[in-house]
Amino acid sequence: MKQARRRVFTAEPLPLRRRRRKPTPTPSFFIKLRNIGVALAGISAAILTAPVTMPAALVTMAGYAAVAGSVIGAVSQLVKKEE
Repeated sequence: MKQARRRVFTAEPLPLRRRRRKPTPTPSFFIKLRNIGVALAGISAAILTAPVTMPAALVTMAGYAAVAGSVIGAVSQLVKKEE
């Protein structure tokens, strides 16, 4: 016998919540933090894709910096001011 799947409904559909959240401003601290994260990810990507041989420690640190920069950029992009 198959069991019916239970669906969990929120008060508001997800696309509607995204549209309402999008126009709200981002705090200036998180804008600066996002820019730092993007720069960190960009520099680490340049090191990782360089056509010359690099020391293993530098490549490893660039990999960690790429992940950290991506996470910083993504998290700071999600923060919005409450009204």
